[in-house]
Amino acid sequence: MASRGIGLGERPPATGFTPTPPAPAERLPTTGAKDDAGRSLPSWVWALPPVAVLAVVFLYPLALVVRESLAPGAYADVLASESFRDALVTTVWLAVASTAGCLVLGFVLAVVIAFVPFPGAKAVSKFIDVFLSFPSFLITLALLFLYGTVGMANGLWTDVTGDAAGPFRFLSTPWGVLLAEITYFTPFVMRPLLASFSQLETAQLEVASSLGARPLRIVRQVILPEALPALAAGGSLVLVMCLNEFGIVLFTGAKGVTTLPMLVYGKAILESDYAAACVVAVVNVALSVGLYVLYRGVSRRAGA
Repeated sequence: MASRGIGLGERPPATGFTPTPPAPAERLPTTGAKDDAGRSLPSWVWALPPVAVLAVVFLYPLALVVRESLAPGAYADVLASESFRDALVTTVWLAVASTAGCLVLGFVLAVVIAFVPFPGAKAVSKFIDVFLSFPSFLITLALLFLYGTVGMANGLWTDVTGDAAGPFRFLSTPWGVLLAEITYFTPFVMRPLLASFSQLETAQLEVASSLGARPLRIVRQVILPEALPALAAGGSLVLVMCLNEFGIVLFTGAKGVTTLPMLVYGKAILESDYAAACVVAVVNVALSVGLYVLYRGVSRRAGA
């Protein structure tokens, strides 16, 4: 009998044979991950390099300063000296006065930028962030160009009146240092204030306005309570920075204005009295650390 071919589209006849799939390949035991986990270093080992760098760069010089300050009679001589007491009083009152001025001026400017619509408000807010990166002596130099002995204001006065010298000489006084510090440190208060105002619900302001409250009352009873934590955080930071400010006092050339950092500079560089300079530095560091702890506590409560 002739065999019949398989037509196009027809299935071949079943033969009863079902092919078996190939057996999966055996996996080799992977012990590399376990070995790597076993050979991994403890977490404290990775902390050793940064701690070593910190110890060499910061802790070791600080230890040398503290050891030098422990010279026999160094603390008694410095703490009993009139120059140290005057420098301490000058440092504290300049820092407190500058902080108060920054709080008042920073609050007013932040309220205007955040709640008073005017063209360029966002640009001004961005400029504040850039201003924070400026060195302090740059602001002092700008004030010297404006109000210095040979500055623009005195030059304009002499050109108009014909006088030999202008009347603006306050930069060489404590008031000039105060003006320079307020000018430079005010944005450090404005930054947390603007961040706090950005989270303030405008519905509160609208409700207060609809009830007939005037702008000053809205500021006093609605905005100011919300700004208190940011004011405390910014003010604490400015107080710490003013206590350690050196460049502004140096570049203004204020006569009779000696702060603790300036006293350290004078004792170490001008008088070569390193033991006394280290004593003043240790006192300054102790004040700064204490205020920094206060600043961190206030910032944590303010959520900054």
